[in-house]
Amino acid sequence: MELKPYQQQVINNLEKFLEYKNTLADPAQAFNRYWADRVGSYQLNLDGTYRGMTPYKDNIPGATHIAIKVPTAGGKTFIACNAIYSITASLDVAKPKAVVWLVPWSNLLQQTANNLSNPSHPYREKLNALFGNRVEVYEKEQLLQGAGFNPTSVLEQLNIFVFNFSSLRINSRKQDDRKIYQQNGALESFRPMVEPELMLPDTDETALINIIRTLNPIVIVDESHNAESVLSVEMLNNLNPSFVLDLTATPKQNSNIVSFVNAMALKKEHMVKLPVIVYNHSKKEEVISSALHLQR
Repeated sequence: MELKPYQQQVINNLEKFLEYKNTLADPAQAFNRYWADRVGSYQLNLDGTYRGMTPYKDNIPGATHIAIKVPTAGGKTFIACNAIYSITASLDVAKPKAVVWLVPWSNLLQQTANNLSNPSHPYREKLNALFGNRVEVYEKEQLLQGAGFNPTSVLEQLNIFVFNFSSLRINSRKQDDRKIYQQNGALESFRPMVEPELMLPDTDETALINIIRTLNPIVIVDESHNAESVLSVEMLNNLNPSFVLDLTATPKQNSNIVSFVNAMALKKEHMVKLPVIVYNHSKKEEVISSALHLQR
C-alpha cells in the first residue's frame, strides 16, 4: 500500500517543516518561518481579520507540537505511520525510538492496536518496510507486565505504545488510581535507566509513566480535537514528549497546522462516497413523497 498523492503531499509538508525545525531549532520560529515563506508573514488588521498563518502556540513546552488536518476517511492512520519515519529521521538517531499512540475511545484503541500489530495489515507492512521489520506494538497491560518490554528491546526497535486517553488523562491528585503511576516490580530492570530529574512527584522509578517520560517519546494524538481540556494538556505534559503530532478533521483554535487536505482531494482519489441526504419527517407519507421527489 502506497501513499495517495494528497497523502504524499502531507508527508512532503511535514518534512519541509522538519527542515525548518532542524535549521532554526526553536519550533515556534520554524513554524512561523515555514508559513511566512509559503503565504506571507502574519499580519493582524484593526478589524480583527488577518493575513498569513497565526503564530505558533506553545501548548506543550519543551516539545514540538503540530497538527495535520485530514478529512474523515482520508487515511490519517496510514499517514501517521509514514510520518513516524520522517519525524524519527529528524531526531537524534541515538535516542530510543518510542511512540505513544493516543486514541480517544476503547473500540478505536483495539482496532488501532490490532492493525498496527497484524503483519499482513497495510499499516504494519509499511512500518516494517520503513523500520526494517524492527517494530513492536504494545498495549497498556503488556507494558505493565513487562511482556517483551525491557531496556534492551527499547533500544533496538521502534516501540509503539497504544493507549486511550482515559488511561493517562487523570488529575495528578488522583494519580494513585492509575496503575501506570504506581511502583511496578515487573519493570524493575528499567530502574537504572530512569532519570531522577524526569520523575513525576511521589512516584517510583519503576512506574510506567516515568519509564515513558525517560524515553522522551513521539506522541501521535488521533482525533486530537478530543484532547483539548486541561486534563488532556496535563496528560500530554506528563508524557514528556519530544514531538506531538495531532491528527484531526476538525482542528481547534490552538492547533499548529502544517498541512491541510480538503474533501475534494479525497473525492478525486475515490476515498469518499456520494453524500447521504437526510430529512426529518413526522409522517411516513412525507417520507415516501420526498423519496419519490428525490428519485425524479
